[in-house]
Amino acid sequence: PEIPVNIVDLGLIYDVRITPAEGSESQNVEVDMTMTSPGCPSHVGISEDVRRKIEVLPGVGSVTVNVVWTPAWSPERLSPVARQTLGID
Repeated sequence: PEIPVNIVDLGLIYDVRITPAEGSESQNVEVDMTMTSPGCPSHVGISEDVRRKIEVLPGVGSVTVNVVWTPAWSPERLSPVARQTLGID
């Protein structure tokens, strides 16, 4: 919340898997993401926000958000946009 860059440009999203929902035309979505620090007090709120934003998209069935710590996040994961916004490089 204190970093003025979205979670994609921060490099917090590690993987997104989309699979057909059984017996339905909708798709199930599973996201693996991390935080900038294992001690991040906002990890529950951020992952819940990700889940809520995905589940309202058309055609989405169930949504699972996994907060993972491996590999550990590092500033190398920042996008060029994030680097520019944060004044890095």
